[in-house]
Amino acid sequence: MPELPEVETVRRGLVKVLVGRELVGVDIRDGRLTAPADPTAVAHELLGAVVTGVGRRGKYLAVGLDDGRTLVCHLRMTGWFHHVTELSERPHLRAVFHLDDGTWLLYSDQRRFGTMRLIAAGGLEDYWRGRVGPEPLDGVWTAPQLRAALRGRTAPVKALLLDQRIVAGVGNIYADEALWEARVHPLTPGGRLGAVRAARVHDAVIAVLERGIDAQGASIDTYRSVDGTPGSMQVRFNVFDRAGEPCPRCGSVIVKTRVAQRGTYLCPRCTPRP
Repeated sequence: MPELPEVETVRRGLVKVLVGRELVGVDIRDGRLTAPADPTAVAHELLGAVVTGVGRRGKYLAVGLDDGRTLVCHLRMTGWFHHVTELSERPHLRAVFHLDDGTWLLYSDQRRFGTMRLIAAGGLEDYWRGRVGPEPLDGVWTAPQLRAALRGRTAPVKALLLDQRIVAGVGNIYADEALWEARVHPLTPGGRLGAVRAARVHDAVIAVLERGIDAQGASIDTYRSVDGTPGSMQVRFNVFDRAGEPCPRCGSVIVKTRVAQRGTYLCPRCTPRP
């Protein structure tokens, strides 16, 4: 599933091809993409709109339009925007946007979990409320904020990092990488993290997300950037997807277990079970 670094890479790619462009043709082919709104109605509403900006909140993309509305997109597991100069049929094509420079922005989604929501002018903050918490890379999110969000919680710290209301944009991959870097076992109850360990987790989350962005994301399965190039973070993982390999810090064998019903990779020596 694309996480913050992958979505940020997509955002940067969309800025290059979308900002200032008019949508002269819109074809939404999958009703699940805009449900419960009718896809034909949404396509009609988008027709003629000019893109003024592309933002991101956590794992969400926010395409700003000239009339103040916002098209909020969530790629979920297999959503992919790709920009092409010629339109051709492709597998799993769910939406087609024809731009006024003659190019096309295509949206493919094999698993069909992605969503698009057209938000009225002035309604974006209401849409975020209750869905996404602090943005980890905005310079405002602090270690004391993280500790306060974890205080009194008995759920595993990994499960809490995956809760988008606690911190936006962290998913399975970067949670494992951050907890390994912070030397915190994923099963550690969130409420048991004191100020020192909470600060380590906070700093590690920021560090691994920034490294992921520098690598243009991780192309493990279907993820590609808007121009079709893969990311390289997958070759920089310290623990994720490395079961049976030596820990790069201590040499112990990395193991795979399950936390919060998610496959979880850790070093049992660097991050001993609580």
